[in-house]
Amino acid sequence: MTGPGAFITLEGGEGSGKTTVIGKIGEYFNRLAIPYMMTREPGGIEIAEKIREIILNPSHTAMDARTEALLYAASRRQHLAEKVEPALEKGLTVICDRFVDSSLVYQGYARGLGMDEVWAINQFAIHDRMPDLTFYLDIEPETGLQRIAANQGREVNRLDLEGLSFHQKVREGYHIIASRYPERIVVIDASKEQSAVEQDIIRVLQERF
Repeated sequence: MTGPGAFITLEGGEGSGKTTVIGKIGEYFNRLAIPYMMTREPGGIEIAEKIREIILNPSHTAMDARTEALLYAASRRQHLAEKVEPALEKGLTVICDRFVDSSLVYQGYARGLGMDEVWAINQFAIHDRMPDLTFYLDIEPETGLQRIAANQGREVNRLDLEGLSFHQKVREGYHIIASRYPERIVVIDASKEQSAVEQDIIRVLQERF
């Protein structure tokens, strides 16, 4: 995978360190003078950010799992059509915090809707657009949740209210996805020191760019 226009995503459970890592990937592309854009899901544009507010609002505990899956897919479609695909067509490398794998894992596996069922919803939304490379930051849920608790500046969202068993299922789901798409998904041990995690990711980027 060489040249501009690559689509890179980061995945992981709560507290896995995706936000910090995305910044380091941006620094790497700056050094190589590769034009890039950073974004996130759900969100990234006005309409999708408004859907994000609905999905992650801690007061929306009554939200049905299928409603949640459909809202994520709707947000994803708008974000993809309005921001991601135009950037890729211009030759930018797009670095996105979460994409379709999150829905397969969180709603499909952890919520019990079924990965195939959630994939069907998202196939309609993404129209065959998949990442070229995905980093999955793997960490024990207990450790990730401890990190969140220690981060006083982080917003509390509805997923933070879930019990440990939910987050354990999220990790199980990610392992299933990683084994299903080994050519695309690179598993990174996110329990290491931050500098070691960054080195592991940069090493993969050096191989592919």
